[in-house]
Amino acid sequence: MKTESLIENLKKKISEFKPEPELQEAGSVVEVYDSVAKISGLFGAKASEKLIFESGAVGLALNLEEDFVGAVILDANAKIKEGDTVKRTGKVLSVPVGEAFLGRVVDALLRPIDEGGEIGADAEYLVERQAPGVMEREPVSVSLETGIKAIDSMIPIGRGQRELIIGDRQTGKTAIALDAIVNQKGKNVICIYVAIGQKKSKTARVVNFLKERDALSYTTVVLAGSSDGAPFSFVAPYSATALAEYFMDKGKDVLIVYDDLSKHAVAYREMSLLLRRPPGREAYPGDVFYLHSRLLERASRRSQEFGGGSITALPIIETQAGDISAYIPTNVISITDGQIFLESSLFNKGVRPAINVGQSVSRVGSSAQIKSMKKSSGRLKLDLAQYRELESFSQFASDLEEETKKVLERGRRVTELLKQKNGSPLRVGAQVALFYAVNGGYLDNVDVGAVKKWEKEFLELLISSEEGLLSKIESLWDEETEKMLKEFVEGFSMAISESK
Repeated sequence: MKTESLIENLKKKISEFKPEPELQEAGSVVEVYDSVAKISGLFGAKASEKLIFESGAVGLALNLEEDFVGAVILDANAKIKEGDTVKRTGKVLSVPVGEAFLGRVVDALLRPIDEGGEIGADAEYLVERQAPGVMEREPVSVSLETGIKAIDSMIPIGRGQRELIIGDRQTGKTAIALDAIVNQKGKNVICIYVAIGQKKSKTARVVNFLKERDALSYTTVVLAGSSDGAPFSFVAPYSATALAEYFMDKGKDVLIVYDDLSKHAVAYREMSLLLRRPPGREAYPGDVFYLHSRLLERASRRSQEFGGGSITALPIIETQAGDISAYIPTNVISITDGQIFLESSLFNKGVRPAINVGQSVSRVGSSAQIKSMKKSSGRLKLDLAQYRELESFSQFASDLEEETKKVLERGRRVTELLKQKNGSPLRVGAQVALFYAVNGGYLDNVDVGAVKKWEKEFLELLISSEEGLLSKIESLWDEETEKMLKEFVEGFSMAISESK
């Protein structure tokens, strides 16, 4: 085509061009109260659609009624009044995600609230996504060590599992979750801590705890503060899971802690009652079970064919007076793959972590343990449960059989050995060595009061001089490894008895 003809053709096309008018559906606020708005005019709105208010605040459409749309306002300081215009976006609520979120503190919509400046996002993920299907998953078989002796030995957690931490307030639930995060250092596991309806001062202490132990570099803290309102507490765990799914899609392993889902359910109840949804048991709406099931079902271990990543969830639930049969606790127990039950009476006795072995369970079990831990802690849970039963019985018995005395004495030493300070997770090889020693009877002649001193000296020597042995215990358990461990334990026991 000649140049003149080309120019003439372009001029004709430009003159004939008629831009299509961009249509945008808009409505107006009829009523607004406590972070909830009633909007008229948005007849095409969809469930969970993102709405934009005249002031720039973001809303989330939840109730789709015949004449009105009920929406929650995701802005704690939004100045919204009756008559304000509300526009549809045609999009479901999404959040920015990316590698740059590690080491940062963000709000429920993953916007930075620390002093680190803006965060560069790699992608946008929907706040609510469908959980991976059965064919995408593979069985949980890779251990995720928490560094807590009582958990790694008796209630093991695997990558892709959902393990509930449940107990009354002030029994050490958050401490267990934080120790699990600290223990992932150097293990190529990304961590996300979600503070739902928590005081900002408590979250600041959590951030400092992680900073001091060099764990913040691979962790993102998502905060929906108690002063931010119910909608933020509602959205936060879903937004955090979207970030976790970004890393899982890249083939990485993620540990996510929801602290806590009791407050999440309360926030949802508050929003639902304001939206005039019919209340059910304990004033919770009927779909409160679905609220948590669609969240926790997103935790899984993907097969290699679909990337091989995993999300391990540690939801926390607070009970009232140890009542695990209440509405929300039973809901979450039925969704998860086991629970770690913390008991106030044990906590007050000084047994910390205060894990009730009888009511704690991991439905994945020894599938999520390395071979050496299976061998050394196989009978530990049964023996400890037996000891707790005999202990309560022996208070009323004056004369005990020799065998019963032996079980009680061993149980007291195991209980002492399982005590552990906050913020001091222990590598799994050292745990195996301790359980091997106690099961082999090497602590039977050590006074109960001296067990912690014995443990300290044992671990100091083991960790400082036996790195090769520890690595073998963690990677390969055979007759030679067991022989090496036996020689070390016997040598240490002999040295201790000679020093006396």
